[in-house]
Amino acid sequence: MILAANAPWWAILLCLTAAVVLPTLIGLERQINNKSAGMRTHALVGLGAALFVVVGKYGFSDVVATGTVTLDPSRVAAQIVSGIGFIGAGLVFVRRNKVRGLTTASSVWLTAAVGAAAGSGLVLYAAFVTAAYFLVVVAYSKVLKRGRLSGRRYHVLQVQYVDGTGALREILQACTQQGFQILGFSTRTVSEGGASTMGRLFNAESMPDSASLVEVELEIEGLGAKTGLLAELARLPTIAAVTFDDEIE
Repeated sequence: MILAANAPWWAILLCLTAAVVLPTLIGLERQINNKSAGMRTHALVGLGAALFVVVGKYGFSDVVATGTVTLDPSRVAAQIVSGIGFIGAGLVFVRRNKVRGLTTASSVWLTAAVGAAAGSGLVLYAAFVTAAYFLVVVAYSKVLKRGRLSGRRYHVLQVQYVDGTGALREILQACTQQGFQILGFSTRTVSEGGASTMGRLFNAESMPDSASLVEVELEIEGLGAKTGLLAELARLPTIAAVTFDDEIE
């Protein structure tokens, strides 16, 4: 416990700082895995929850001192628990009858709890929960992969290729050969200079300026390794760029 009944301003700022740093670490893991909520979202959620707790705990000391008002600071934490659900609900979606975004929504909800704990002065417990988060998302994932308990994984793959070269057929063949089932795909024409906006560039620089590029977005699912699929696509000379999102959780 860091914050006492009459905590100095620097102790409160220390707790608010912890409410930024710890959620940022959680958001960094989500950011690295290319999830919808990253460092900024988690940091803001944690800091906001901490400030709500600080306000509930210390913000009304003047009216409490008069003896005319009685406050229950724990009510603020209870409202955070229910209120943060609105953000979590926006991160969960259903695609092809499968629920996605549950892990990210859970991480935002947990981040609010970490921020609330830090704001109330329970920094040690907030740090422990942050460490436990990494144990769950990192260690558990490795156990599931090694034990082959994770099952089929869902990915979204965007590929830019030269139009009129039969590259789409080769892309579909590469996906099936690497152990993925194609759930669906859509194509669109890429505007001039669009290839440079994608994450992994393969042959974009060697493409002629007059080449017409098309982008296909594929929804794939299977037990294959995405590294093998990326290597297979990299060998195709008509592929300009690839973005491979990790499994949406």
